[in-house]
Amino acid sequence: MPITPAANLSLLWSELPYLDRFDAAAQAGFGAVEVLFPYDVPAKETQRALLRNGLELVLINAPPPNYTGGAPGYAAIPGGEARFAHDMRRVWRYVEALRPKMVHVMAGEAEGPAAAATFVENLKHAAAEAPQGVTLMIEPLCPQAKPGYFLNDYAQAADLLAAADAPNVALQFDSFHAQMIHGDAVAVFKKYRQSIRHVQLGDTPDRGAPGTGAVDFDALFSALRAGYDGFVSGEYHPGGATEDTLGWVAALGE
Repeated sequence: MPITPAANLSLLWSELPYLDRFDAAAQAGFGAVEVLFPYDVPAKETQRALLRNGLELVLINAPPPNYTGGAPGYAAIPGGEARFAHDMRRVWRYVEALRPKMVHVMAGEAEGPAAAATFVENLKHAAAEAPQGVTLMIEPLCPQAKPGYFLNDYAQAADLLAAADAPNVALQFDSFHAQMIHGDAVAVFKKYRQSIRHVQLGDTPDRGAPGTGAVDFDALFSALRAGYDGFVSGEYHPGGATEDTLGWVAALGE
């Protein structure tokens, strides 16, 4: 498929109630959206918001938040394998209802070889259980935004993907995190292009709208147009009216 713009409704139109953001995205011309954690709302309500606007849900995050007080995201935490497997069953129920193409599996705060082995095994098990057509995504997050997060480097992500060795596990690229971690988001995209199946946009240093920081979006969009054919989602803090920050959608297609 061609490059398809999408809107992250966890960050965009954040001044609106959750379900109203779907209407705003459709009115702005989007045909696809993503939601980081849809679990606070019954799946049927999100499903109705998608259907009434003709929207496709691209991606959700997993596992669900831990309401008992533990850290969110724990796929790489040794000793949490049973809990991960249990909580992923809730994710699959949301996937069945909402039909996202991708599920971002969050590693959590951990370090060392045991964490790597745990993450890989959890990815393998989840990949084997994932509904047909669903790809599990892993994404490096920068220490400035997620201190202590296990997956914090793109070379590390490539090693983990090789170890998981599953066709339905792939790399999620975020221009904000890539720029913060490696200093050149465009170079990161080009180097790891073959593993990337989803792209998110944000600028540095504060995850602002594209064009407000150091990321070279002209070069990034040129690289995307040279062969990437998936979704490109705006995942940033608008810092004002979201509609005033959507120039990247037109620039992406130029």
